[in-house]
Amino acid sequence: MKLSGAVDFNAPALDYARTDFPLLEADASVEKALEAIRREGIGERVIYFYAVDEGKRLVGVVPTRRLLTGSPTTRLREIMVPRVIALPAEATVLEACEFFVLYKFLAFPVVDAERHVIGVVDSDVFMQSVLETEETESEGARDDFFEALGFHLAQVRDASPWRMFRYRFPWLLATVAGGTICAMLAGAFELTLARSLVIAFFLTMVLGLNESVSTQSMSVTIQALRSARVTWNWFLRALRREIGTAVLLGLGCGFVVSAIVWIWRHDVRGAFVIGGSISLSLVSACFFGLSVPSLLHWLKLDPKIAAGPVTLALADFFALVFYFTGAWLVFR
Repeated sequence: MKLSGAVDFNAPALDYARTDFPLLEADASVEKALEAIRREGIGERVIYFYAVDEGKRLVGVVPTRRLLTGSPTTRLREIMVPRVIALPAEATVLEACEFFVLYKFLAFPVVDAERHVIGVVDSDVFMQSVLETEETESEGARDDFFEALGFHLAQVRDASPWRMFRYRFPWLLATVAGGTICAMLAGAFELTLARSLVIAFFLTMVLGLNESVSTQSMSVTIQALRSARVTWNWFLRALRREIGTAVLLGLGCGFVVSAIVWIWRHDVRGAFVIGGSISLSLVSACFFGLSVPSLLHWLKLDPKIAAGPVTLALADFFALVFYFTGAWLVFR
């Protein structure tokens, strides 16, 4: 295991992995697990305890607090977290660092194709090199580490245009697909647009407001994901807060734009359609601004790269559905 010098981002993560870690049997009791730890030792540094089945395959992670406070007769399978984020054996240091930045865990197990744990990559291995300091034990140092590591990764990615292209281009296809669908949707309402020019005049404003609000919501969510774990309870709390904000934003923006339409064109029906569609579309924009990054984070994808194109494509589509449908109902 390499512990000093510059980090080689292209090297296998296994080159930096520790092998002095205990593995606990998932079907063993807390009492037997603690006995095994005392008997076998815990190596130089242990952050998480990993549970394996009878075939020595990784099946969960046991939080230290649960292990120390659990009833002696409780099986580890009952207190472990079954969803374990693990690095594949072929992962590079760059990919391991991306895991640290994305999930904010202090260690990740490295597993082979059959989920056997073959090493543990610890954040401390990279911390001293990234922070360029030996003071790595404080909570602030760990926060600085994740931020600095993200900056280092950005520099590494920028050094390879082809790698950045492969990383970002697939997500931009969501924008291409969304734009194509929106163009076809506009074509389907061609007669509606011809009946009321004011609808065409304010189309850009409707989309602009929609994209601005979805971007705001998405940015707030990505920031929150740095310190939050995506669960249903967390998502529902965030959704209630975001929808409340969205309703106020929608009513405020809808009223202002409706007033502009009425003062400029004296078109009551146009003002109603434009203001109403803005109110609805901003609610959906906030919903997607929260939901898309949260889903991508839960799926172990990078929301900083993927969330923007997907969120804006969905937000634009639903904004046009509300806008054109309302215009069709009023001006037909």
